[in-house]
Amino acid sequence: MDESVLQRTILALDTLEIEEACTWVARYRGRVHAFKVGAGLVLRYGLAGLEPLRAQGAERLFLDMKFHDIPHAVGLAIRQASQFGVWMMTVHASGGEAMLRASVEAVQSLSPRPLIMGVTVLTSMDAESLKVVGVPRSPRAQVLRLARLAYECGLDGVIASPHEAQLLRRHFPPPFLIVTPGVRPAGTSAPDDQRRVATPEQALQWGADYVVMGRALTRAGASL
Repeated sequence: MDESVLQRTILALDTLEIEEACTWVARYRGRVHAFKVGAGLVLRYGLAGLEPLRAQGAERLFLDMKFHDIPHAVGLAIRQASQFGVWMMTVHASGGEAMLRASVEAVQSLSPRPLIMGVTVLTSMDAESLKVVGVPRSPRAQVLRLARLAYECGLDGVIASPHEAQLLRRHFPPPFLIVTPGVRPAGTSAPDDQRRVATPEQALQWGADYVVMGRALTRAGASL
């Protein structure tokens, strides 16, 4: 893969084993922009599990916990997570205006402060999946609706599939960030559990600031 693409890639550490995550960090440090840590690792090791990753060279850590609760609870969680020096965090934009504003307020006094990103529609969902949970709009329409709410509430950007990146960039200029999971290098056949996918080159061309890749890179091992 082109090194310029890797430099705008956030590598997802999708494992329950801290040793394996550290191996991936050591392999890709200096090549990717940041490393994403999800609920699996945090629930097993706590936020203290971030420290071995830093020791291996993870300068930027993206804590992807997708907070979604009442405003006060989300504010407390974000303040606590901020004590561990993470670069970026996620909240569900569908949590509503009060929750999003509480998320922003929780980090306003910090310097430096983590970036707060709003998750719009999961890349595993399509129109039928949205309909099942009572959303009559298409994924594109729902993503735009939630992104506008995130923008108005002062979030730093949104998480959305590459299929919506071009639409979002037309409506929300930089420095509002667009981070896209659901990307696969050309020639990767298995979409895993994600439905709205594209290549990283396509996602960046369409307006994404960063792309998220996990299994597509870690399965390839040292060949990349």
